[in-house]
Amino acid sequence: MTFLHTLAAGLVSVSLLIASTAQADPSRVSEAADIDAFIHKAVTAIDAVPGLAIAVVDGDGVVLTAGYGVANVETGTPVDADTEFYIASATKSFTALAIAAMARRGELALDVPLSAWIGKTGLSPSLAESVSLADLLSHRSGLDNNPMAFRAAYSGDHSPKVMQALVAATVQRDDTPHGVFRYSNAGYNLATTLLEARTGRDWRAMVRDEVLAPAGMDHTTAWISQASADHVLAAGHFGDGLTPRVSPLQKVDATMQSAGGLVSTAHDMARWLELQLNDGAIDGRQVFPVGLIASTHRPLVTQDAEFGAYHRNGYALGWQTGQYGPDRLIHHFGNFSGSRAHVSFMPDRRLGVVVLVNEDLVAGELADVVANYVYDRFAERPELDAVYATELATLVSRRDRRRAGLATARAERAKRPSSLSRPVSRYVGTYVSPTMGTLHLDEAGQQLIGRIGVLSAAAEPYTDPESVRIELVPFQGEVLTFDGPDSLTFEGETFLRTDEVPVGR
Repeated sequence: MTFLHTLAAGLVSVSLLIASTAQADPSRVSEAADIDAFIHKAVTAIDAVPGLAIAVVDGDGVVLTAGYGVANVETGTPVDADTEFYIASATKSFTALAIAAMARRGELALDVPLSAWIGKTGLSPSLAESVSLADLLSHRSGLDNNPMAFRAAYSGDHSPKVMQALVAATVQRDDTPHGVFRYSNAGYNLATTLLEARTGRDWRAMVRDEVLAPAGMDHTTAWISQASADHVLAAGHFGDGLTPRVSPLQKVDATMQSAGGLVSTAHDMARWLELQLNDGAIDGRQVFPVGLIASTHRPLVTQDAEFGAYHRNGYALGWQTGQYGPDRLIHHFGNFSGSRAHVSFMPDRRLGVVVLVNEDLVAGELADVVANYVYDRFAERPELDAVYATELATLVSRRDRRRAGLATARAERAKRPSSLSRPVSRYVGTYVSPTMGTLHLDEAGQQLIGRIGVLSAAAEPYTDPESVRIELVPFQGEVLTFDGPDSLTFEGETFLRTDEVPVGR
């Protein structure tokens, strides 16, 4: 069966689901039917996104939840509203709410300096005295910690002891001083690492206990092992060829982290939207204290940026703030190695949308286009069909340009001669960085293979002397430079050849 045939089978199956969902709220049958028809058209036209799930909520409740296409092109398993997708950085709003809930009970304070409560850590005293949890959660701290962020999200090469030790690697950035917005995972990683040292509870348990359980989000989890055992889990894909392929890098338990570490479903994310629109009330009861969720929507730092069709003017506790056209939009998106999440709501119009797709290389913006269609359909935008025919044509053109660019770059790299002066076997070994972890270089068919934590990739020639390019994270090639017979530089850190196991593992 071809990809289009597999996709068509998935689309047919969800048509029945959409119809029954829309019928649950007769006043919204027309909107739900139009959204369904557009998604059918869009997914088929783009022909690069294997599967999509959607949740739409207004002030009266759920308008629709549904799934389209397949969760995995290798299995052909259909997507439905209970299929779990990785939501990536949209996790930040859950982590921030959990911490805000603890602060509301007086267990911690968001605005006091870290030095007031963290005790003895490796964090520089001057930084600890000038930065608060609110700073870290709103990306205004001016701090960064690349080793912590890399291990938490990518290599998975960490333990609580290692993460506590890595607190000492926190630095003040020269380009973004305290009070200036700069988006980064490091603030969330640092905040939850420090909280775990104080409370003994890791971020997964904190988010589960403080947010997911009260919200009744039973199919949302920070454990991939649990998600894959209990439910259908959508795999990330790359659409760089005519047929999408499963990404070689998928999330595992060790790489689920507080800045991007939840999987969820359309059904559960509909509940999340209801909670945002109703300040913590759902199912006829107030599950979060009045004002708690609303407090996470207030911007704590300003920015002035464009992201696709959206203007961003601030960042709150785990939420981007801004506009879509004339309307205030609170939102957070996320992506990782073939997965893309769009989570947004308009508090003034009391309307919210979640779109989850399992491709994010050539057509991940489909998630935003579908969400925009929903907002514009409810606003009864004139000439909607013509506007979105143009949107889809633009996305198809962008897809084709990206595919062509990737193919050209791949062909150009294939022509590069090796810049290594010694036989490949002489570079093989185990190299250790105290901050970044252990990098293994092996040989396979006269080619170096690099491994660090769960990441693995073949190296290819690079233009600088004594260097190779390696895509440990797909399509994010990094340069690995050999500084001598027993050392190399990767991600700006020095690794030394050793046969010893690093202390602290």
